[in-house]
Amino acid sequence: MFTGIIETLGTIQEIKNEKNNIHITVDSTITNELKIDQSVAHNGICLTVVEIKGNAYTVTAIDETIQKTNIGNWSVGDFVNLERAMKLGDRLDGHIVQGHVDQIGVCVGVTEANGSWIFTFEYDEALNNITIEKGSITVNGVSLTVVNSKENQFSVAIIPYTYEHTNFHNFEVGTKINLEFDVIGKYVSRLYSIK
Repeated sequence: MFTGIIETLGTIQEIKNEKNNIHITVDSTITNELKIDQSVAHNGICLTVVEIKGNAYTVTAIDETIQKTNIGNWSVGDFVNLERAMKLGDRLDGHIVQGHVDQIGVCVGVTEANGSWIFTFEYDEALNNITIEKGSITVNGVSLTVVNSKENQFSVAIIPYTYEHTNFHNFEVGTKINLEFDVIGKYVSRLYSIK
């Protein structure tokens, strides 16, 4: 379980393919605090640490994860948003985030708003995910508030701190991102569709 509050950025050092799996090695300032078998969210994707060497650690993504996320677009040198799982008793500063990406979205607009930024994203509505005005959304692991919610599109407002300390500063029109929709909203939507 995560909160969507990004701790730091990691840099991808190596990507290795092995059968249907991808092994990703990440250099990070939190590596010395990690341990084997620990869950870390990478751009919102919950992945397990399988190896630690110096300032870098390795995680493995299986085919299911590769198919449902933007991991296939990652390259050596890319920055990834990192968050370790929350501790019981910590403050929940963001919202409840599982680290289970629902689908890929694409950035369709970036507007500077006199000291902040408005990012607009589109997603495939065929998967029946929804956003609501002022509801929660996770974009590349970042807990955000939805503005301008539409059927298959929404926007988020990004403050300078978030822009500088996450990989939002690398987003441009066409950038593919990971989306995890609000878990409570998903349950409500599912219950409503059953009736």
